[in-house]
Amino acid sequence: MRTSPRARCVNSMAAPLRYLSRAGRRLVTEGLLKTHGFTGAVAVPRRYRAAQAAGQVVLNVPETKVTVLENGLRVASEDSGLSTCTVGLWIDAGSRYENERNNGTAHFLEHMAFKGTRKRSQLDLELEIENMGAHLNAYTSREQTVYYAKAFSKDLPRAVEILADIIQNSTLGEAEIERERGVILREMQEVETNLQEVVFDYLHATAYQDTALGRTILGPTENIKTINRADLVEYITTHYKGPRIVLAAAGGVSHDELIDLAKYHFGKLPARYKGEAPALPPCRFTGSEIRMRDDKMPLAHIAIAVEAVGWSHPDTIPLMVANTLIGNWDRSLGGGMNLSSKLAQMACQGNLCHSFQSFNTCYTDTGLWGLYMVCEPGTVSDMLHFTQCEWMSLCTTVSENEVARSKNLLKTNMLLHLDGSTPICEDIGRQMLCYSRRIPLHELEARIDAIDAETIKNVCTKYIYDKPPAIAAVGPIEQLPDYSRIRSGMYWLRP
Repeated sequence: MRTSPRARCVNSMAAPLRYLSRAGRRLVTEGLLKTHGFTGAVAVPRRYRAAQAAGQVVLNVPETKVTVLENGLRVASEDSGLSTCTVGLWIDAGSRYENERNNGTAHFLEHMAFKGTRKRSQLDLELEIENMGAHLNAYTSREQTVYYAKAFSKDLPRAVEILADIIQNSTLGEAEIERERGVILREMQEVETNLQEVVFDYLHATAYQDTALGRTILGPTENIKTINRADLVEYITTHYKGPRIVLAAAGGVSHDELIDLAKYHFGKLPARYKGEAPALPPCRFTGSEIRMRDDKMPLAHIAIAVEAVGWSHPDTIPLMVANTLIGNWDRSLGGGMNLSSKLAQMACQGNLCHSFQSFNTCYTDTGLWGLYMVCEPGTVSDMLHFTQCEWMSLCTTVSENEVARSKNLLKTNMLLHLDGSTPICEDIGRQMLCYSRRIPLHELEARIDAIDAETIKNVCTKYIYDKPPAIAAVGPIEQLPDYSRIRSGMYWLRP
C-alpha cells in the first residue's frame, strides 16, 4: 500500500503570473475574478476576443466546488454525472511528521485502518465493501496519508460513513497489530527487491541527510518491531485534525449531499491542538552520494538529482517543462532516431542504457529534479556523461521548438492522467492540500503556454548549472565516475 512520493504545499493564490503573457495574465485574472464572485464586465481588446472565446470553451468543464466546515475540514467535489464515484480523505500527515523513534507509524496506521472498528469487525468491513461492489484502499507518502473508496454513486453515503468509521473508530487491537507487524516486515522485504524503490530511498537518504525526508516511509525494521498501540493513538490524536483533512469526491456526486454527510460524520473532528500545532520540520539538501556496489547484479541502477522547489514555487512549472523535455525511454518500447528526446535518441543509437526516466519530485519547501537510469556495467560512464550534457543544454542552448513540443506533451500527459473519477478525486485532494484550492485547467495551461526557451534557460541555470548533485547508485557501478568528476560535469566552460 505504497506509492511514489507526492507533494504538499501551503500556497493558495500565490500564482506565478510573472511567467504569463499579457493575454494569459488577463485570462487568468478574469477567471480568478469570476471564482471570487466578481460579475462585472471586463473590457477586452478586439485582438484578445478570440483568446477569450477559447477560454470560455475551456471553462465549460465540471466545476470543483469547495466548502469549509466549522472545524476546518474542507469538502471538495466535482460532479461529472457518472454512475460511479470516488470519495476519499486526504490527510496532511505522512512520514515527514515522524521522528527517528516513531518512523513508520503513519504507514503502520494505514495498514490498521481496515482491521476493524468499534462498529465493524474486519470481516464485516470486507463483506460490506464486497457486497457494495466497491473498492477500498489507502496509501502513505512522505507528506500525506490517503484513504479512499470507489463505489456506485448511489452508495456515496455508505462510502463516506465507512471512511469516517475507519479513521475515527478503529479498534487498533493488539492481535491485529501483531499480525500487521509481520505483514509490514514482509512488505519491507518485497520493497528491497524493487531496485527503483531502493535507489530512491537511498537518494532521499543522501540528499536530505539527518532530516525527516531522508527517512523511509516504511521505517526501519527495529521500529516496526516495537511500534505499539500507544504510538498509533498518539499519531492520530496529534495529526488527524479538521484543518489538515480534505474530503474529496469525483464522479456522480452532489456537493450539497457531500457537505451534509461531512457535517454528520466528521463534524466532531477536533479543530484545535491541545498545545502547539506540530510544525513541518525543515529539510536541508546536501550534495552528496551513496554507492552500494554489487558486481553480482546484472545491471546498474543510478539516480542523480539536484535540489528543486516545492509545488507552490513559481519555478515549478518551468522545471516540469524541462523534466518533460528530457523525457523517458525504455528499450522494450522501441522507438528510434525520430524520438523527440535527444537523450532518448542517444540512448537508442549508442545502446547506452536499458531505460531512463526523468523525475521532478516536489514537497512543501523543496524537491528533487533528476534522472533515474538502468545501465549495463560498461555504459554507466557514457550514459551519465550524455545526461549531464543534456542538462547543460537546457541551461544554454535549448530551442523554442523543443520547448513548444515539451509543453504540448506536458499538457497532454496532464489531461490523460485525469481519465476517470479516481485520478480526478486524487488531483482534487492533493491540490487542496498543496494550494488550498484546485487550479483550473485553463489557468494551468496558460502558465505552461507562457513558458519559452529563455525561461527554461534561466530557471535551469538557477537550479542545475554548477550545482552539487545528490547521487544514489546500486549494482555493478565500478565505471561510475567519482563524485568530483561528476560535480565538474555540472557546468560548461563558457567563452
